Amino acid sequence: MKIFGTQTEQFNLTNQQLAMGIAKCTRAQETLRPAQKSDHSIVDKVVEGIFQANLDGRYISCNQALANIYGYESTEQLVLDMTEIGQKLYADPQRRVQIIELLKSQNCVEGFESQVYRRDGSLIWISENVRAVQDENGNLLYYEGFVTDISQKKFAQQYLQQSQAQFQAQAQQLEITLSKLQHTQTQLMEKENMSRIGQLVAGVAHEINNPVNCVCNNLIHASQYAEDLLNLLRLYTKHYPQPVPEIQQAAEAIELDFLMEDFPKTLSSMQLGADRIRQIVESLRLFSRVEQAQMTLVDLHQGIDSTLVIINHRIQPNGDNPGIEVIKEYGYLPMVKCYGSLINQVFMNLLCNAIDALEESKQQQSTDPFEDSSINFQETITSDSALATTDSQSLPVGKEQNSSTIWIRTELIGVDTEQGEDTNPRAVIKIIDNGSGITEQVKARLFEPFFTTKAVGKGTGLGLSISRQIIVEKHHGDISCISSTEQGAEFTEFRIEIPIRQ
Repeated sequence: MKIFGTQTEQFNLTNQQLAMGIAKCTRAQETLRPAQKSDHSIVDKVVEGIFQANLDGRYISCNQALANIYGYESTEQLVLDMTEIGQKLYADPQRRVQIIELLKSQNCVEGFESQVYRRDGSLIWISENVRAVQDENGNLLYYEGFVTDISQKKFAQQYLQQSQAQFQAQAQQLEITLSKLQHTQTQLMEKENMSRIGQLVAGVAHEINNPVNCVCNNLIHASQYAEDLLNLLRLYTKHYPQPVPEIQQAAEAIELDFLMEDFPKTLSSMQLGADRIRQIVESLRLFSRVEQAQMTLVDLHQGIDSTLVIINHRIQPNGDNPGIEVIKEYGYLPMVKCYGSLINQVFMNLLCNAIDALEESKQQQSTDPFEDSSINFQETITSDSALATTDSQSLPVGKEQNSSTIWIRTELIGVDTEQGEDTNPRAVIKIIDNGSGITEQVKARLFEPFFTTKAVGKGTGLGLSISRQIIVEKHHGDISCISSTEQGAEFTEFRIEIPIRQ
């Protein structure tokens, strides 16, 4: 009985100790429960999404913030629905592959930005900061990290980029518009000046024309009267060979024989001078053409000739200046419908530029003639491939290489000679000089407004720009330049094409 009682006491003691242990564990659990609830509360209240995901593409756990970011009502719903993160979440499935590859190599990835789908199918931008969780052997078990919704930031960046691009485009457009306005303003001023000059020239030509016509017409009668008087003197001399001494002395004093021989020559020279004045006046009138507000039928050859008359003083020899030889090789051209005064302005610009180039070339080469005098200009210009398709005629053979020459050629192209029908007839005018040529760099900018290679005060840089506008925009034609600076083969050719009918 005593043994049985002893065993009972030990059993009771053990039960008491077990009860005390259970009570202690219960108190410990009750003590830890508030802390656990506090931890969960903190996780759920964090703005960033927190998650753990395995390598199979499923979430192990997440907080409510992540569910809210992806448009889910609860974390359970997100974990159950997101069975394949790469395919169902990322807009580009390769982004998840990339992040796992990065984790394998560097264990931690920060600021990994991607576009992801929300539950409703809309796209948002997120930034992930994740780290790898590995086993003892360094194998990747799963990864965990934070997710931040950066959609507003991305939209703001995109809006800023679009705004900057838009502002840059607007700024460029404003610059282009300002440049066009300046160009237009300059052209309007130039046009106004040309109009005033044209009106002035036309007015002067009209005022000079009347007295010049009077002189020219009266010179015809004066020549006839002089011839009659001289014939009368010859009759007197024939029939009265021995005049009285007083008449004999007067005849000797005025050198009657020389006077009778030279007086007709003097009147003839006066007639030539008056005709020259009348020709210049007519050229001025034709050049200005202020009365032509609309297109009219114009003789281009006449326009070229009138322009040459006006600049004749720059072509003729003067002192040590041997002058410039102008060779006109006119082909057949019908009357062309155009603005005559504007076309004459183009002729003036191109011819003056050619003269300037020849004068500059003459200054540079005055002490340095061509090394090989056997090379003639005809051979060099016709051998140039650039001119092979544009110039069927050759320049004169045997021409002095150090002489200044301008060739003016005209021809009609665009005519079907076999059928005898006009396909697209165009008048071609070529103005060629044997100056020092134009480099490729300068030729590329020839028709830019305000570009000039002349010294300050000698050129505005608008002549060729305005010429191009007149030919291309006003007459729907074309103007181009071919040039060579090769030693012994220097030349410059400006080619103009104008439709016969607009």
